[in-house]
Amino acid sequence: MKIIKAKDLPKEFFEYKEIDEMDTVKQIIQEVKIQGDKAVRKYTKKFDKLSPITFEVSKKEIKEAYKQVDKETISAMKKAASNIKFFAKEQMKTIKSFEVKRKGITLGQKIVPIERTGCYVPGGLYPLPSTALMTVIPAKVAGVKEVIVCSPKIKPATIVAADIAGADKILNVGGIQAIAAMAYGTETIPKVDKIVGPGNKYVTAAKKQCYGAAGIDFLAGPSEVLIIADESANPELLAADLLAQAEHDPNARAILVTTSTTIAEKTNKEVEKQLKELSTAETAEKSIAQSSIILADSIEQAIELSNKKAPEHLELQLRNASKIIKKLTNYGSLFIGEYSAEVFGDYCSGTNHTLPTNGAAKYTGGLSVKDFVKILTYQKISKKGSNKMVQIASRLAPIEGLEAHKKAAEKRNYKR
Repeated sequence: MKIIKAKDLPKEFFEYKEIDEMDTVKQIIQEVKIQGDKAVRKYTKKFDKLSPITFEVSKKEIKEAYKQVDKETISAMKKAASNIKFFAKEQMKTIKSFEVKRKGITLGQKIVPIERTGCYVPGGLYPLPSTALMTVIPAKVAGVKEVIVCSPKIKPATIVAADIAGADKILNVGGIQAIAAMAYGTETIPKVDKIVGPGNKYVTAAKKQCYGAAGIDFLAGPSEVLIIADESANPELLAADLLAQAEHDPNARAILVTTSTTIAEKTNKEVEKQLKELSTAETAEKSIAQSSIILADSIEQAIELSNKKAPEHLELQLRNASKIIKKLTNYGSLFIGEYSAEVFGDYCSGTNHTLPTNGAAKYTGGLSVKDFVKILTYQKISKKGSNKMVQIASRLAPIEGLEAHKKAAEKRNYKR
């Protein structure tokens, strides 16, 4: 890893990386929009080399999937699901309907779940059952009536996880065509109201282009971790957590910010040592080559750098971590202390692992139950309350050149 002083960081380190629109993505979306299942089948065969009779995984296939996954793994999935559900339920308690009255005006909000949600679960070489748990469970806790899972070349472990999480439909389809199908609907794939879940650059570009036809959570790029450490940190653990992030993707970024030159050098050596022992070294090595160890002059400078970077995952391996938590404002999820491994958040501690990347943590948090509900407001105004509103609205409307607005307000002036 490159060791660099904080003051020497290039401005590109903090810049938002644009998501490529890609003409190929536009073309596939348009074909799915017009041709429906025909286009989905065409691109599923082209990219995934599959020609399924039906996209939906049947109940028989779900039962068969359970037989193909060992009992210990199923047990681990159920325990992870229990933790994720517990946290989601606690989140749900904080989102409340209410009604208030003042001076003849009744104002309120009610919480209404989205009717149908699509959860995208990446596939490829390895299944990602954890993403099925992380996306489906908060949707069901929020009260979504129908949750659909789409995953390419779907593996038994993903099917089992989606079933444990409570998915209503599980579909063996992925990529751009899956996003387009969920956004616009086809003969056999229902149109959803919102699409959530991570994916590669093509899936992300498809979500961006389909936004409007369906809502989306956010545009997630390559995964990232930033660790703030002082001289009390354990280089072995630091290296392990950096590599755990790096093995996700060659474009993943693992960043260590430390005030200790000794920790920087020891961690760098540990990364090289542990890298040799990884079966995923080919991927991790590419990521590590583009990652950095940053030397900060002080913890305050490290905090400033972290807030400016707004990392997806933020770890604190410091002697007095609790003293700086309030100063940290931009991150997807925070891991405090050497025992709080980021990998626990990925799988089983309970918080969601679908998190903002590429600086998006400056304006949003991770996926949660609030992503699956609508906060709907309402009002009921009495005659007395209306008279007061007339005075305000009839004064403001003309400023905006809206005469009909003024007249609609004044017609409620029952004092005349």
